[in-house]
Amino acid sequence: MISSARQLKASGMRSGRYLEWYIEEPLVAQNAYLLRPAQTDSIPSFKNCRQHLPNPIWPANPTAIEAYWQTWKLAWKNLKRVSPESGFVSNYIDTAFNDCLFMWDSAFIVQFGRYGEHAFPFQNTLDNLYACQHPDGFICREIRVLDGTDQWHRNGPFATGPNVLAWAEWEYFQNHGNLDRLSDVFAPLLAYHRWTRRNRTWQDGSYWTTGLGSGMDNMPRVPEGCDPGKEHAFLTWVDATFQAILSARLLVKMGSLLGKSGLGAEREEAEKLTEYANHALWDDAESFYFDRQADGNLIRSKSVAGYWGLLAGAVPASRLDAFVGHLDDPHSFRRHHRVPSLAADAPSYEPETGDYWRGSIWAPTTYMILKGLTAVGKEDLAFDIASNHHQRTLEVFESTGTFWENYAPESSAPGRPAKSDFVGWTGLSPIAVLLEYRFGLRPNDPLAGRLLWDIRLLDEIGVDNYPLGPNAVLNLHCAARGSQTEEPIVSIKSSEPVEVEIRWSSGRKVVRA
Repeated sequence: MISSARQLKASGMRSGRYLEWYIEEPLVAQNAYLLRPAQTDSIPSFKNCRQHLPNPIWPANPTAIEAYWQTWKLAWKNLKRVSPESGFVSNYIDTAFNDCLFMWDSAFIVQFGRYGEHAFPFQNTLDNLYACQHPDGFICREIRVLDGTDQWHRNGPFATGPNVLAWAEWEYFQNHGNLDRLSDVFAPLLAYHRWTRRNRTWQDGSYWTTGLGSGMDNMPRVPEGCDPGKEHAFLTWVDATFQAILSARLLVKMGSLLGKSGLGAEREEAEKLTEYANHALWDDAESFYFDRQADGNLIRSKSVAGYWGLLAGAVPASRLDAFVGHLDDPHSFRRHHRVPSLAADAPSYEPETGDYWRGSIWAPTTYMILKGLTAVGKEDLAFDIASNHHQRTLEVFESTGTFWENYAPESSAPGRPAKSDFVGWTGLSPIAVLLEYRFGLRPNDPLAGRLLWDIRLLDEIGVDNYPLGPNAVLNLHCAARGSQTEEPIVSIKSSEPVEVEIRWSSGRKVVRA
């Protein structure tokens, strides 16, 4: 049964005390989630599912293993069964913040959830966002779980964002190679992207959002006198602009794989916005990308917002070293716990508590930076940051017994304010960061069954039940080594033929299993 909320959104009918009139986006007619019956299977118990989850091996670091399993346990507590009144179509993992499903949070939660695909379909959490798409392509950033209604009116300045759903789906595809899902999500993703282009851009094509719309609520980015969460202040927002480039480029990639045409506008937008960002948002003296005021002046306060440029592929090679160098600068982002949301030399940096987005460390933005560094070949720096972030998270886990919404930048402590037992997107740190960066396991061609294993730890490590591509399950083991230059001795078993590229500091080899 389709709820009245979904019917209203699909038809553009009267809603509440006002008429909902739309300039309809034809792609929404191809969104199969709008009319999909709800899947109401019961939630499996963690006890019964644990055997289907990846099983990490790290004898020298039992705390990392304990934290890993505790993360999954907390995640399981937040699994929700879809109800007929919700308008949702799939069981899901709750955001664990309020009574809404969040677009921003969910896009990151599924990035560690994809490793549990054989136990629970975490990626289907995003199906519920697509099922609530409006006829013009809009998707609200918060949707009430009780009845599927939007938390914010679609014409409000902080009603949606950030535009990272295409990235979340592409990362899932990199692990599982599910072309059927890619085909299903393509139309709603493209419709949403085109809505943002029509409704979140200035005349020069650059994008705007707000603190709430960016997901970084109280980061001090707007001029004094403006509300940092609710006003766009007529700025070009650097993260929203880079996210548009990333989304457009990924949609073109998806379209190419699926044999779709008609993506010339997205291809052209990505090229023009890249040129714009490097002309209008870059500051040579600071070697950084900033928000831009309407008069052309930049707001020179370094934040993690600028680093979306790495994932977007928008940073020229000539600027790369200086730009990422801030991440290794102790006066900027290289603090006790890396990477603070606001640089230490920013005027509003709060060293003791982080004050939410004024310096706290957040798993999602740190993970975004790690993925961006990988995308541009800065593997050494990515490993250093990942190791620091993972270790500091473990230290707080040891002292508090749990995980937090955010962390303090200058000590191994929770941030303030910060919710506890937060899994939630903080599940990225004990699961995705462990597997992808400390262990170095990253799929690089799921359809062909190829995996990169970048081995940097000297300890004995491994993973059993590691999922790769549509069907393969791997058991991987690496013996302890005496030095970084020593060739790793690995054992790899797979349920299907796979090819694993082993890398270490002084060499590489390919193992077929």
